[in-house]
Amino acid sequence: MMKNPVIEFKNFSFQYDAQSDPTLKNINLTIYEGEKILLIGASGSGKSTLGKCLNGLIPQNDKGHFEGSLKIGSRTFGEASIYDLSLEVGTVLQDTDSQFVGLTVGEDIAFSLENEQTAQTTMQQKVRLLAKKLGLSDYLTQKPQDLSGGQKQRVSMAGVLIDETPILLFDEPLANLDPQTGYEAIQIIDQLYQEKKFTTLIIEHRLEEVLTAPIDRVLLMNDGQIVADLSPTELLKTNLLNKYGIREPLYLSALKRADIPLENFPNLTKPSGLVSPEIAKNLQNFQNQFPSTPKRYSQEALLTAQKLNFSYQIGDPILKDLDFSIQRGEIVSLVGHNGAGKSTLSHVITGFHAPSSGRLLWQTRDFGNDSIKERAEKIGYVLQNSNQMLSKNLLFDEVALGLQNREVPEEVIKEKVNETLKICGLHEFRSWPLSALSYGQKRRAAIAAILVLDPELIILDEPTAGQDYRHYKAMMDFIVHLNQQGLTILMVTHDMHLMLEYTQRTIVLKDGEIFAEGTPAQILSSKKIVEEASLRETSLYTLAKNNDLLDPIGFVASFIASERKDTSGK
Repeated sequence: MMKNPVIEFKNFSFQYDAQSDPTLKNINLTIYEGEKILLIGASGSGKSTLGKCLNGLIPQNDKGHFEGSLKIGSRTFGEASIYDLSLEVGTVLQDTDSQFVGLTVGEDIAFSLENEQTAQTTMQQKVRLLAKKLGLSDYLTQKPQDLSGGQKQRVSMAGVLIDETPILLFDEPLANLDPQTGYEAIQIIDQLYQEKKFTTLIIEHRLEEVLTAPIDRVLLMNDGQIVADLSPTELLKTNLLNKYGIREPLYLSALKRADIPLENFPNLTKPSGLVSPEIAKNLQNFQNQFPSTPKRYSQEALLTAQKLNFSYQIGDPILKDLDFSIQRGEIVSLVGHNGAGKSTLSHVITGFHAPSSGRLLWQTRDFGNDSIKERAEKIGYVLQNSNQMLSKNLLFDEVALGLQNREVPEEVIKEKVNETLKICGLHEFRSWPLSALSYGQKRRAAIAAILVLDPELIILDEPTAGQDYRHYKAMMDFIVHLNQQGLTILMVTHDMHLMLEYTQRTIVLKDGEIFAEGTPAQILSSKKIVEEASLRETSLYTLAKNNDLLDPIGFVASFIASERKDTSGK
């Protein structure tokens, strides 16, 4: 039976008024009723612009001109208003906070029904049913801004789903979620899809996580064009992901490194199905070639916490009796579920919050009474929300600001800012207004503004969130280079591969307490730690365990050692 087309691009191009070249170029694409589509591509590939064309933000908010045609349901691009298109396309934004309109979760879910003057009893019934389905029944009277990242995501979904629009668009739904919550978000999207068969379009960087639920087609974009339209397995058998700067699933990289041909596998989307004596033999041989040798670092404690406690309100502790040290020269990852206390700990270290009790030592000196300014001379902090750090109009001025405040000579400022912008991949945008930068570019701008100040310790809160693999790799290679020059780094992250590949030690927070410490491979290979701290078992470990390797933890470590050898050449 032939399905009906619900989205049709025909020779469609779009150019923003502020740009000299088209962002979308000659798009020919048909999406059929009930399909579940994943749209991927590097930053600047045009995928967000394509999404904005579907929900009406283009050309209603972001002006430009187009050629060709685009049909969305019964609507025609360029003629339909945002309201018209909202009846066809429901959008869950990457920044959930910007989507909330109600004072409570219940009000936010009911907002569109209120606008349609739905009867109170009908409205309340619909809100309760949807809240139950999404696990929000206990939060209907709370402010949506007070919820965890995963709960906020569900509120945004509920506010869109209650209209039952025929097309759902998810714009990077995993961007700010911990691994387990991200997995659950993908499963919820799939559950809703299976129940209602909404045509579903997911725009997302994190390919491996999205593929934990079935996808019909993957659209790969580059430079404003669709360069591949394939089933997931067909795409995974090609080299297109590497070619266009997308991180391929870890288990797939391991199979390739172990010289296992992929052509004959009917399904490459689930590592649990990739089991055979041949795979086991090749994986074991690969592991034997790359013995892991832990990096040695200084035994000098740079930062030490002793019985550190913090509370916003008496009797409601957020951080509880934390004892840990960060050694000079280490790269340490700080992980845990949304709301575990990771960002709060960062704020206590940098002086934004004063500890309720306990001590913070810089080397051997108690620096608990040092001001934020005094701490900033030693510790740099890059916030998770980059927009909160950016205050100037132009990129160059933003990165130069800290040096100007320190009264550094202008010629030195120019040299240091240009050098930092080049390393961060931003030099060509040095004269751009910050408002014209993408989400990922703003993140790099915020990091550049701190790195230019030469701190001894830098805290990076989700340094790679929202960035494609090419920029992720460039940024992390730069951070490793800084570490090799002596910079100590604490990374707050939800990215398990970043934790594995780039950090030597992991501190796990759970409900404000240190739940575990160890090497990343040890942490992610413990079922108890993974489950209780909302982490996710890495697919490398799953692949090794399912193929009965003697030392799955060692296999993970060997894979990371092989990647580091590729990077360093040693």
